Amino acid sequence: MKQKLTVEKAEIKQNELFLGLVDGSVSGMKATEQILADSDNLSFIYILDNNEEYTYISLPDSVWPELKKAYDGNLPVYVTDQSERLLLKGFHEELGDLIENIRGNSNYGEEMVAKVESIF
Repeated sequence: MKQKLTVEKAEIKQNELFLGLVDGSVSGMKATEQILADSDNLSFIYILDNNEEYTYISLPDSVWPELKKAYDGNLPVYVTDQSERLLLKGFHEELGDLIENIRGNSNYGEEMVAKVESIF
């Protein structure tokens, strides 16, 4: 079964973006360089792998303004738990491709398209 963890806060420190998890761990995880859209929950999903199963890191629209700043500045993006951090490899390339796919594409739903277009 896939695990889903939600980013609760996003903060830029020293030209790096940190996406904080309240619950869950990134220990033993590897970045897959894949981002999906979750239109129903207005979020992006970055996929992590631990060789046994995938973990979905949900990036709700509440953290998108910080994602936009990191995207525009090409800042490294990390997901962090209470004790570790993991670099989300390929984040900017994947996010850029996904945003371009979503713009003007009604398949993602009106609300998702409007939110993406207003922020990105």
